[in-house]
Amino acid sequence: MGVLGNFSLVFVAGLITALATGVGALPFFLVSDVSDRWNVVLWGLASGIMLSASVFGLIFEGVSNVNGGSFTGVGIGLLVGAGLVVVSHRAIAGVEVNPKKYEEADFKKLVLILGILTVHSFPEGVAIGVSFADLNLGTIDGIAVLGFSIPLLAIFMTVAISIHNVPEGVAISIPLRSMGVSNWRMVWWSIFSSLPQPVGAVIAFYFVRTARDFLPVGFGFAAGAMIYLVAAEFIPEALEVGEELPGGGYRELLSGLSAGILIMVPLAFI
Repeated sequence: MGVLGNFSLVFVAGLITALATGVGALPFFLVSDVSDRWNVVLWGLASGIMLSASVFGLIFEGVSNVNGGSFTGVGIGLLVGAGLVVVSHRAIAGVEVNPKKYEEADFKKLVLILGILTVHSFPEGVAIGVSFADLNLGTIDGIAVLGFSIPLLAIFMTVAISIHNVPEGVAISIPLRSMGVSNWRMVWWSIFSSLPQPVGAVIAFYFVRTARDFLPVGFGFAAGAMIYLVAAEFIPEALEVGEELPGGGYRELLSGLSAGILIMVPLAFI
């Protein structure tokens, strides 16, 4: 397959993960609300999936000799990835966005909204793009699909982030439901929140294909950004939601974390 075909496949993989976020809004077609207990479990599930994908997928691949792995490169990438998310969050700290007013926003407001969404979901797109680094190169085992030789890591990361995006879609839909947003618009805004992912995937894929010496740094960058998001956003959000539950929601959070890890770790070693 040519260069355009490779980029198209990577974009489609990122788009699939974005669409998976919309699946998280579908339960609200059947029920009016999700309990705090299940909300915490879902945040824990998402956290466990992302941690497993980062450690057993990206970091392991980054230090693997197959791709000329480098502990130093991965370590640098981890720090840079986490640092970039920290800086980005501080740049937009204190900004409040009401999703119900998206359609009424002026151009500057839309730019701000896109910036906030990009900070949150762009690193996940980067993880997808980096995982496709060996697409059609034949350097490692892959699965032949429609003329492409797709790396197993790419399949693993696409599945992991797609599963992770479902509970994230639920979390996005809960406040939208409380503001009276219609069901189909909740689906749309859930997907919209993850649209930076296919863009990030293509950019990251281009970078690691043109500068393969920096591939371990790229793996570390994606892992560092996602691990930081889990530590700084997902887990605190879960505990905030569950603060009124018996035990402060820790039991539900640990249950979700364990389930996420148990789901993804076997896939990482297939």
